[in-house]
Amino acid sequence: MSKSLAEQLLKAGLGDAKKLKNIKKEQHKARVQAGKNGTVVNEATLLAEQSRQQQVERDRLLNLQKKAEAEQKALAAQVKQLIEMNVISDKGDVGFNFTDQNKVKKIYVSDKVQQQLVKGQIAIARNGETYLLVPVQVAERIQQRVPEAVVLLNQKDEALDEDDPYADFKIPDDLMW
Repeated sequence: MSKSLAEQLLKAGLGDAKKLKNIKKEQHKARVQAGKNGTVVNEATLLAEQSRQQQVERDRLLNLQKKAEAEQKALAAQVKQLIEMNVISDKGDVGFNFTDQNKVKKIYVSDKVQQQLVKGQIAIARNGETYLLVPVQVAERIQQRVPEAVVLLNQKDEALDEDDPYADFKIPDDLMW
């Protein structure tokens, strides 16, 4: 059984030694010519190369996705650290209402902190499910990294409309309902 298929066919009388010699000669010529041209056209190698290219592209996209996720985690950790390091803890009995994702939320603060919130000197940031008070400078840094983390940041309106007929009638921000 160690004989090649060609030898087995010759022994069985199904082939001719002259034809076998010609076929081997043509195969040898094809190998020599392919070697001179530098390219061997083989469908299996083409498919293998194409498959390898597709795998490389999938790996590249997966790496980009993992890198983006790692950057998001790093930003979230930075925001959490900024909030925890700069938290203003001044609990009081005055309720301060604000909106978060179209829902009205209430946080209890002191009168002084309420005035600072209204004037825009203090901001409210979300850390997970809790709301914490932070200075405006910290809130601006947080907003640069993750804008959704800052819930309330009152800005001073420097540019008031000159033709505003209600300019003399200011709306108080500290109304209690």
